[in-house]
Amino acid sequence: MRADRIFAYGATAGLIGDLLLGDPRRGHPVAAFGRAAAGVERRLWRDHRGWGALHTLVCAGGAAGGAALITRAVRSHPAASVALTAAATWSVVGGTSLGREARAIGGALAAGDIELARERLPHLCGRDPQSLDGPQIARAVVESVAENTSDAVVGALVWGALAGVPGLVGFRAANTLDAMVGHKSPRHRRYGWASARLDDLAGWPGARLTALLAVAAGGRPRGAVRAWRADAAKHPSPNAGPVEASFAGALGVRLGGTLAYGGRVEHRPVLNGETGRAVETEDIERAVRLSRRVSALTLGVCVAGRLGAGLAARRIAGRRIAGLQTAGLQAAGLQTAGLQAAGLQVTGLQAAGRRRT
Repeated sequence: MRADRIFAYGATAGLIGDLLLGDPRRGHPVAAFGRAAAGVERRLWRDHRGWGALHTLVCAGGAAGGAALITRAVRSHPAASVALTAAATWSVVGGTSLGREARAIGGALAAGDIELARERLPHLCGRDPQSLDGPQIARAVVESVAENTSDAVVGALVWGALAGVPGLVGFRAANTLDAMVGHKSPRHRRYGWASARLDDLAGWPGARLTALLAVAAGGRPRGAVRAWRADAAKHPSPNAGPVEASFAGALGVRLGGTLAYGGRVEHRPVLNGETGRAVETEDIERAVRLSRRVSALTLGVCVAGRLGAGLAARRIAGRRIAGLQTAGLQAAGLQTAGLQAAGLQVTGLQAAGRRRT
């Protein structure tokens, strides 16, 4: 079975598995990777970028390299290759769990139980929940749904289409390392630099595709494009900026502003501030539905792109083979003509010899 079909079948099965089952409650491969990465950090940590780069290489490179070895081991077995792709996709995407957590917080806010909403917020993002009121929690949830649509679904599928199972696993490893050490705390400002830069690089194509599909699927394409163009560059993250701005425009709300992480207060620019309104509890459900539509469209785009690239590659290879065959026939024709000419020369010499005799 061709590699493009293996990805198409496996990624579709994996995304359906996530839709039906969500993340496994125990033994999640990403959690196991996180524990291993934490162990590597305990051994390697120095307040130095070079040691941090080694940590990134060992963890992300090891995960992608291991996935490549497993892929190679089963490549002669199409069914096993599809199953491996499906399992990897299911393991690294997290759209269903993202929606469940967002809706749980939205339900708590709708019921007026702000303490429960604060208790559940750390499951979704790293902000300090005790300093947030209801509207601020709702805004944090919508921003997290937007950003994690790119990180937990779209980016993984993009790299799966580009590089198969190693791409899926490598992207999730880079994203996990960024969440663990890529922030600007005193301990990780230098040590996590390489992980943060790798995540920025790996997340670039997925973030732009997420923003583009939010424009297409959000119901407010002009507002989404306007917010993306006007406000994305104001965000401190090169990838979260386009995603959150396009979601803000598509939903017609304002995102950004003051927030707190681990005792640090940040004042971020407001996204879609000119035309957007304040986030309300009901917008959490709207954001989750938009995330679902973007995820489904991403699967279609990635599968179509992978199949199209495979078809183009086969056509190019076919043309090359045809060209080589044509060249070979021409060369054979020239050799035949040469032999015929040599035969005529020999015949001529023989005839000349008979005339002299």
